[in-house]
Amino acid sequence: MPGTHLLPPNLLKLFAPRPPLPYTRPLDRDIDRVHPKNVGGVGLLLAKLREEKTQGMLNSGEGEGMEEGEEPTFTHAEETKRALRREERKKKKTEDYKQAKETYKPADDPEAIGDPYKTLFIARLHKSATESDLRREFEGFGSIERVRIVRDKKARSRGYAFIVFERERDMKGKAINPLIAT
Repeated sequence: MPGTHLLPPNLLKLFAPRPPLPYTRPLDRDIDRVHPKNVGGVGLLLAKLREEKTQGMLNSGEGEGMEEGEEPTFTHAEETKRALRREERKKKKTEDYKQAKETYKPADDPEAIGDPYKTLFIARLHKSATESDLRREFEGFGSIERVRIVRDKKARSRGYAFIVFERERDMKGKAINPLIAT
């Protein structure tokens, strides 16, 4: 500690180390009579248990007898098969995406109608919001031509919607977008 040499001797005693504790023999056992125990490792036993576990998984249904949070162990051949299936699914998904990208034409889509300059995009909708709720909220800014909430294949809301106004200036109202000055 810097500057401790300037302290008086009675305060320096406070910073002095204590003497080491004296050694005492343990009271519960005699050290001279303790013998080392010959204990081997459990590596061979663990390998045997793993082998039995994988054999049991192959014989019975997958996941039976497993604890919660425990992942199944697979052989190298099974891992290779799983990787090949994963690659095939990924390849099929990319091919489907490319095909959909080439064949989709927005001009032919009956749902994609309306002038983009009159369309307002609404995001972060609540899952229970309906077209009538949106129409009621936004009719105060101008007359609405069409309201469409985008839904998935199970008819659940995806959380965003498009509102098509009859006039472009209604969509650009100050209440909706304060950055645009009229």
